Amino acid sequence: MSDERAATSGHYIDGEWVTGSAGETFESENPATGETLGTFERATASEADRAVTAAADAFESWRDLSYIDRAEYLWEVFHELRDRHDELGATVTRECGKEISEGRADVTEAWHMVEWAAGNARHPHGDVVPSEIASKDSYMRRRPRGVVGCITPWNFPVAIPFWHMAVALVEGNTVVWKPAEQTPLCGETVAQLFEATGIPDGVFNMVQGYGDAGNEIVEDDRVDTVLFTGSAAVGHEIADTLGGRPGREVSVEMGGKNAVVVTDEADLDIAVHAAVMSSFKTTGQRCVSSERLVVHEDVLPEFRERFVEVADTVAVGDPLSEDTFMGPLVDESQVEKFHEYNARARESDAEVLVDREELPPTEIPDGHADGHWVGPFVYETDYDPENPLLREEVFGPHVALIPYSGSIERAVEIHNDVPYGLAGAIVSEDYRQLNYFRDHAEVGLAYANLPCIGAEVQLPFGGVKKSGKGAPSAREVIEAVTERTAWTVNNAEDIEMAQGLSAEITRRDE
Repeated sequence: MSDERAATSGHYIDGEWVTGSAGETFESENPATGETLGTFERATASEADRAVTAAADAFESWRDLSYIDRAEYLWEVFHELRDRHDELGATVTRECGKEISEGRADVTEAWHMVEWAAGNARHPHGDVVPSEIASKDSYMRRRPRGVVGCITPWNFPVAIPFWHMAVALVEGNTVVWKPAEQTPLCGETVAQLFEATGIPDGVFNMVQGYGDAGNEIVEDDRVDTVLFTGSAAVGHEIADTLGGRPGREVSVEMGGKNAVVVTDEADLDIAVHAAVMSSFKTTGQRCVSSERLVVHEDVLPEFRERFVEVADTVAVGDPLSEDTFMGPLVDESQVEKFHEYNARARESDAEVLVDREELPPTEIPDGHADGHWVGPFVYETDYDPENPLLREEVFGPHVALIPYSGSIERAVEIHNDVPYGLAGAIVSEDYRQLNYFRDHAEVGLAYANLPCIGAEVQLPFGGVKKSGKGAPSAREVIEAVTERTAWTVNNAEDIEMAQGLSAEITRRDE
């Protein structure tokens, strides 16, 4: 954040930085140190209304630009993201707590998304299809829907906003964006990138604040599409709110209770690596993180021993250190939730294998005593479809090891028996097992012999069941932010022939 901007820390609306009408503020905190990173204006209904008005007013002139002209503004952002990669990555790490390589990866994914969206401006945007009548041309064109409201989470505070906004803007829509309240500094930094491009006033707008500000955007009927990534509770509320409103579109991507299946034919070197990355990367705070490891009884003893050894020793520390694997949880509410689920596991019939819930002072970095520090918690329990621990998302390094016996069909049955369906992985050297998982796993994202994490911007990113509706990323966003119009063009002088009317029909009509 620049020194110039530090004094205002407001909202970016209609090409200007503005302060809130109510004068209410909130603070951003470094989750590793407890340090206050900045004080930010909290939006009210007034700021949300003003942002939507600006976006609606700017829409006609913005959509009248060519795809290429619109993309040029995004190319400016692309170069800034790439050239300031390390600087912006450190900002991500300081504000959301994930370790520095992940902070940089967040920025890398953002520039990949902008590159894809801006590059797509020169690709075909419709279909030409043959007509039944030789003298007709038939084709389909896309047109932007209008104002797009984007509500994004704190765990990927730079990448996911660009999943939503880059495509929406190139397609000719205008944007009102509310960043997560946990990462307003990242939000302001992204807004500065847009400001520096000279993008026309009102095309991009940002309001800071809490869920009430996001709700104002959702409830405003001038917002034609809402793109949301975040919690299941909020996402389903948004989907329910907009589901019955004609003319409004919604695409929501939410959480999961994801699993890695380790079969009797697994390469355990791959399996242990996949489980560790899936469970503990980003301190388990990814929507695709795995909180369940479904392991065949034949390989369970060796897998358990090796996984527990890593979980017992995984490096928790200063997220700005290159030697750290796991940083802190994002805030105290996540710490409390983690403690609650761990306590429930201890009180159940589960066998606790790793309990690093309370890190000793020696494992907390110097000067970081006020951070939100936890370590891995791992337990083994039999599959029980009534056990809420195996069905509810924790969003932390809380991992259940679930043994199974028998065939791949049984493993997939356990895998699918949750209300969510976001992501899943299988580790196996048997292609028949891989193919069965491919055909029967109820997920939107699947991985074979890989961790249950990761995304490429050219692929859809979204789930099924309680994990979402639509896939608010890359090419799938195009479907949410555009309408298709089917065109039929007559090239003949004889209108009856162009309409396919025969002489016989004409005589009968007479």
